[in-house]
Amino acid sequence: MKKIIILILSLCVAIFALVACGSKEEHSSPEQTATENEQLPEEPNKNKNEEEQFVDTIYLTVGTHKITVKLEENTATKALAELLKEGDISYTASDYGGFEKVGSLGFSLPHSDTQITTEAGDMVLYCGNQIVLFYGSNTWEYTKLGKMQGSADEIKEILTESNPITVTISLD
Repeated sequence: MKKIIILILSLCVAIFALVACGSKEEHSSPEQTATENEQLPEEPNKNKNEEEQFVDTIYLTVGTHKITVKLEENTATKALAELLKEGDISYTASDYGGFEKVGSLGFSLPHSDTQITTEAGDMVLYCGNQIVLFYGSNTWEYTKLGKMQGSADEIKEILTESNPITVTISLD
């Protein structure tokens, strides 16, 4: 009986020693964490800031025309810009109502629809997965993505040149 008690006590001491050693290696003190953070190079922080920099311009290619779009700053445009870093996005858009071209992206973007009145040149997100390019005006609930650069007449001429149209969105 005495041998069993000694064996159990020995096992408890051994387990305690192993657990105590493991804890030291796994956890660092606040002083060690602060020192490690202070020694981090500034380079990764700069890269992180560059990645977080807002992309304010994208381009639409319709036929032989390239249209500059100045973006709104919102979650939808940030998500769109992130996707465009992986490659261009193309979709087909068709006339709707005689004042817009509508096309499905095939995926959804975050949206925060509000009642707005659009005008020629507006680029909006409808239902999170459709992009609408306006060459006229409409009042509805959309998430505004941006504004195509150019006169209303130029935009209408480009968007109504054919039906449907293929639109390619790119960063350059």
